[in-house]
Order: sequence, then C-alpha cells, then structure tokens
Amino acid sequence: MSEENKNEENKEEKDFSEKAKDTAKEIGDEAKETAKEFSNAVKETVSSQDNKKILAGVLAIVVGGLGIHKFILGYNKEGIIQILLSFLCGIGGIIGIIEGIIYLTKSDEEFYNTYQAGKKPWF
Repeated sequence: MSEENKNEENKEEKDFSEKAKDTAKEIGDEAKETAKEFSNAVKETVSSQDNKKILAGVLAIVVGGLGIHKFILGYNKEGIIQILLSFLCGIGGIIGIIEGIIYLTKSDEEFYNTYQAGKKPWF
C-alpha cells in the first residue's frame, strides 16, 4: 500500500472518528435535557400532591374511622373495610389516627412514592 493511500485512510478514519464524537456528544446532550425535563416533571407532580397528603392526613386523624382518607387516595375497597372495622369492632378510628400521623410525617416525595405511585393501601 502506498503512502498516499495510507494518508487517505487515516484522514477518513479521523473524519469518521470526529463525526462519531460529535454524534455521541449530541446524543448525550439530548439525554441530559430529557432527564432534566423528566426530573422537573416528577418534582412538579410530587409537589402538586402535597395538598392530598395534608388532606388525607388531617382527615385520617379527625375522622379516620370513616375511612374518608382512603377514598381521597383512591383506595375504595380499603375505605369500606375501614368503615366496617369502625362499626364492628371500633378499631378503624385507631388505624385512622396512626395512618394520619404516618402520612403527615412523611416527606412529600416519600408520601407520593409510597401511597400514590406505589399504591400501598395500609400503613
């Protein structure tokens, strides 16, 4: 192979390498931007759930036996069970107080991940 062919191949390899680096950098920048947008969306979702946390926590403490806090969080079956526990054996109110305290002591993000995204219905 002549020296001229080797130089031409080296130039093509360098051009390809530069294009690959540029493409990788563009993809990396796009990935960072997408991750940042996703992170902001999650933070916005979590912060918008704050009122639900406070509402569910206060209702659980005040009228926990009625299971209203369960209905607020979308746990209809568990809400009915809590009402039945209150009327049949009187323990529903105690469960409500405990859950209310747990709800209000969790961080907003932890509350959202546990009870709304994770769908953990009890304690």
